Amino acid sequence: MAGHEIPEPADRKQVADPSAIPETAEDARHSCDPAFQHGVVIGFDGSMSSERALAYAIGMARRSGSGLIIVHVANRLPTTVWAGCEPPVFVDVPDHRTEVLGLELACADYLAEVPWILVERGGDICHELEEVGREYEADAIVVGSTHGLVGRIFGSVAGRLARRAQRPVVVIP
Repeated sequence: MAGHEIPEPADRKQVADPSAIPETAEDARHSCDPAFQHGVVIGFDGSMSSERALAYAIGMARRSGSGLIIVHVANRLPTTVWAGCEPPVFVDVPDHRTEVLGLELACADYLAEVPWILVERGGDICHELEEVGREYEADAIVVGSTHGLVGRIFGSVAGRLARRAQRPVVVIP
């Protein structure tokens, strides 16, 4: 039976292009908008120190002719729920602050000078800022300084980020 071919049915639909090379996870990670490659990452939560850091990052992006990647790391706090005599269940409570921040930033006149995007992440602030910086191949990460008792006890985000980051970190007081 050598040399015998079975013809394909005429109504058969091709699901995928067999000559196409599947995209790897590494390629998918670097599919960010080229306008923001080598941009400035800014950690933003709406506080006064993050507002000052945003103002500095806008000037930095404008001077370098790059885009601004504004990152809000959402607080996803586990909440214990008791249901009668059942053991406690941990529920992930989403943070809707990103939507509010996005609307505020969209209405801000001072952001009209540079191209910008707002990225929401969940998790450890330092890790997520560094991850976004790596994804966009950022030239720098700008954060505001942490004031207060929490920063003194647990260490500030700026200090932890400066110790572990693979790119320059600018801390604005």
